[in-house]
Amino acid sequence: MIILDTSVWIEFLKGNVGYFAKVRELIEKQQVLAHEPIFAELLQGVKDKREDEIIHQYWTFLPKTNIRDCWVKAENFSAQHKLLAFGVGIVDACILVAALETQSSIWTLDKKLRGVLPTGLVFDLT
Repeated sequence: MIILDTSVWIEFLKGNVGYFAKVRELIEKQQVLAHEPIFAELLQGVKDKREDEIIHQYWTFLPKTNIRDCWVKAENFSAQHKLLAFGVGIVDACILVAALETQSSIWTLDKKLRGVLPTGLVFDLT
């Protein structure tokens, strides 16, 4: 499974050619796992009702990470690995914890997050 970070979702939703086909393929193959903090970020940035409905539809139909106590686990993980010193905040730490607990990869365009991801967690198109 793959957790798409907010940055990848944004490129997909904008219809960016470099991302649209691959994300759509992953969704069709049921390889995308939705994570609540990412969808909260997406919903916070909606500009109109149509965008809101589209994001809610993906949230409704995609399988979820459902990590119990994710925020507390994220804080513990962040403190243990000193993620804040690398510019990685609590939302990204929560994404990282979700990937570890679900044995998923993360596809992100965020250089700071990519910089702290163990090799096995990085989803790459190559």
